[in-house]
Amino acid sequence: MFSRRTIAILKRELREKLMSRTFIIMTILLPLFMIGILAFQTFLYSYEGDSNTNLIIVTESDSLKAEMQKEFEQLPFVKSGYYKINFESMNNTELDKYINTHKSELLSETLTGLIFVSDSAMFTKQVEYFSKNPTNRTLFDKVRPTINNVLVTNYFRGKDISEEDISYARQNVGFNNFRISSEKSVEEEGAGTVIVAFLFTFLLYFSLIFTGQMMMRSVVAEKSNRIVEILLSSANSKELMTGKIVGTSITGLIQMAIWLLPVILLVTTAWFTLPPEFTLKLNMFQVGYFLLNYFIGLITFMGLFTSVGAIFDNEQDTQSGMWPIMMLIMIPFFIAIAMLENSSNSIARIASMLPFASIIVMPARMVLSEIPVWQFVVSFIVNIATMVLLFPLAGKVYRVGILMSGKKPKWSEVAKWLRYKY
Repeated sequence: MFSRRTIAILKRELREKLMSRTFIIMTILLPLFMIGILAFQTFLYSYEGDSNTNLIIVTESDSLKAEMQKEFEQLPFVKSGYYKINFESMNNTELDKYINTHKSELLSETLTGLIFVSDSAMFTKQVEYFSKNPTNRTLFDKVRPTINNVLVTNYFRGKDISEEDISYARQNVGFNNFRISSEKSVEEEGAGTVIVAFLFTFLLYFSLIFTGQMMMRSVVAEKSNRIVEILLSSANSKELMTGKIVGTSITGLIQMAIWLLPVILLVTTAWFTLPPEFTLKLNMFQVGYFLLNYFIGLITFMGLFTSVGAIFDNEQDTQSGMWPIMMLIMIPFFIAIAMLENSSNSIARIASMLPFASIIVMPARMVLSEIPVWQFVVSFIVNIATMVLLFPLAGKVYRVGILMSGKKPKWSEVAKWLRYKY
């Protein structure tokens, strides 16, 4: 059990953290920041930056040219003048001379590019694009479907195939996603699960780094200002470190619960109705697991950040010790983001049961797919064991480092601290 002095330090940390301006501002601003990031990302995706595009489409035959022109002139972005497209027909031997004639325009980008569609493209579906920027994906996404339609139409012409069949051949395959669950009937899956998985991953990543750096700065400040010497006159180093870590972790848990409040209301009430394509398959067990997992992760990483803060006298020196901890957060974050493409990949499955990595990977994975109970158990045991094993080691580093000043210790010296017996 916690001693009376540990509880007093814990209360002090809660009072300072919960009532601080930073806590209030970040609790309010992070949701706004996330909305802003998503809005900015949406803007970047929607802003194509290809206005005033000037293209020349060259075909080998006049008939193909006429069909290309007819198809493109029906497109809204061509009708509006957003894209300006001219059409020419010539054989392959004349093409090089034609490109040299327009080379200065291509280099100055008054002419965006030239597309050459040979007669053989009806069989190979390969066209040539000449431009100063030959990897313009935005342009390709706009012109590719129309060129493909013309080529498909020409390929099937004269083969006794109806227009309905040709129209069908032009269409891409669409996927309607259904989740198979051992406890529920088959249900259609919406985009909401991916959004929640990204939300969980981002919140864990941001909060662990932000709270950890805040803890580290607090320890460095107390050490450099000699405040820690006054605190240690009333409590020992173990009680001081425990109170600070648990107090900070409870503060972080409260903050995370506030951030997740809209999700909790969405799960437990009928106040909000989402469109069918954003249907959310989430339950209170998953929300509860996320918060418990986050609390364990906070205590674990706060121990690491506290140790680094105790080793050094200033924030500049802490950077060398902070990066290994940052990598323990960043690598699982990248794994979790990559998992959004395929939640069943083996790297994500293994990482969700490894020390440190499971704290970030497992919450995202449990939203995207059904997880066997034994994997939840393994992940939980690994996280608890990591926290229990790490805490005494962090305490040894904290006890020695917090009262040291002056010369920056070498890592070999820090390793010796771990072997000390108290």
